[in-house]
Amino acid sequence: MSAFILSLSAASVNRRVGAYAPKRISDKVKSRLQILFGKDILEKNASAFSSGRFAEKLHFLRKEEYPMNSAFDTYFTGLKNKKIAVLGLGVSNRPLVRLLLEYGCDVVGCDRTPREKLDAEVLELEAMGCRLHVGDGYLDDVKADILFRTPGMHPNNPAIETLRSRGAEVTSEMEAFFEVCPCPIIGVTGSDGKTTTTTLISEMLKAEGKTVWLGGNIGTPLLPLTRQMKETDLAVVELSSFQLMDMTRSPQRAVVTNLAPNHLDIHKDMQEYIDAKKNIFLHQNAFGRTVLNADNSITAGFAPEVRGQLYTFSRRGRCAYGAWVDEAGRILLSQGKDDTYVMDASEIKIPGAINVENYLAAICAVWGDVPIDIIRVVARNFGGVEHRAELVRELDGVKWYNDSIGTSPTRTARGTLSLYDRKIILIAGGYDKKIPYDDLGPVIVGKVKTLVLMGATGPKIEAAVKAAPAYEEGSPKILHARSMEEAVEICRAEAQAGDIVSLSPASASFDLYANFAERGNHFKRLVNALK
Repeated sequence: MSAFILSLSAASVNRRVGAYAPKRISDKVKSRLQILFGKDILEKNASAFSSGRFAEKLHFLRKEEYPMNSAFDTYFTGLKNKKIAVLGLGVSNRPLVRLLLEYGCDVVGCDRTPREKLDAEVLELEAMGCRLHVGDGYLDDVKADILFRTPGMHPNNPAIETLRSRGAEVTSEMEAFFEVCPCPIIGVTGSDGKTTTTTLISEMLKAEGKTVWLGGNIGTPLLPLTRQMKETDLAVVELSSFQLMDMTRSPQRAVVTNLAPNHLDIHKDMQEYIDAKKNIFLHQNAFGRTVLNADNSITAGFAPEVRGQLYTFSRRGRCAYGAWVDEAGRILLSQGKDDTYVMDASEIKIPGAINVENYLAAICAVWGDVPIDIIRVVARNFGGVEHRAELVRELDGVKWYNDSIGTSPTRTARGTLSLYDRKIILIAGGYDKKIPYDDLGPVIVGKVKTLVLMGATGPKIEAAVKAAPAYEEGSPKILHARSMEEAVEICRAEAQAGDIVSLSPASASFDLYANFAERGNHFKRLVNALK
């Protein structure tokens, strides 16, 4: 066995870990080691770690105790004599850097964050042997045989193109995962609903007794975990357009929930965005399965390009092969002339038409592996994903909802504003992704009584509302806030018993927050602090 850890000398290991594990290893480092080695190995050898005798106890990583994924080992061993540049030191790439270092690779980590603002985890990577290029000019003078780009960096970035012209191979953490993953992969992408759909697929498979690994764009890097995966397991992966842009592999089962304009601040145009999403199924073979939304004109148009088995889903009419809702509100799964009753759409616990679509997509993805009774159990009990129509609290008869995942106009229009049977108070606005808001305006006019706007897209949303045919002055009432604190204060003053207040910005968060989760958590703290 050529497991990476066995190839390291005691001196090498001490040099790399001694900076952060001299006598007693911290809880934080334990968590990092758990990612690298697995919880079972870490617990079995707790005394070695706690005493600081790290290098001396590396013999415990024998093949019989820790079976190595041969494809994983072959892949990383093949990188040992290469110069590796990792572009972006965010969540997905940090475990990758650790793996490369442990295999003895020459690694440079590149990030635009200046050194004085680097967090402790990045400095740990430097202590392990990663050379850092950070701050202004972080891509200058980078020399590499292989580049791992961060998902947020365009593959045609000039710096990447320069390195590519010098012979560098460009790849990504996600593409490496697809290459070494030993088990079948179910991938989900789309503009709206992909996290809920990904989670539903995972919940259905787990309820059936499958061992499921959930990750990708949903938050958990899966590459380090592939060593623990078995061929009989399943990986369920959420994939963004940025992850898919230069992918040359597709999952065995691919789901596209829907497509609408999004991320046009990074993609050069809508067609590039669409083409990126198509990579989720274009590289399948004849044994693959692709699930498409028949009600979305863009995704429906993908059907002729599907190479494997095609399933579609619809709330509007029968699908020859796929899941659909009939006039009585029943969900059916059709295979040719045969229709199988699955459940009533009303049995789905989480509200909204978009969540019916998410269930239809998930049913298509798991059909044949999960029995109907399990699908029903999940539908009746699954309460949703955080930051998605999440009830924060009820105060003085006012219900406050966190829907921070509303990062696009379509997600707010088809998601948040479709859920309630009355006009609501809406907090919207944020970072401008250069996408149009024209279609959101009429929906807000019909569904919102008071609109509280903030961020760069606030004026764009206001313009779309006032341009709506049904708009009348003062309906909705439009107010502006300079911060989330002010927005919550305004809503508190405007709301009366029986009202609903929802944060659904229809915009990204990057003007004020690292991501939508940080934004949603801030909103929840403010709401829970109200007296």
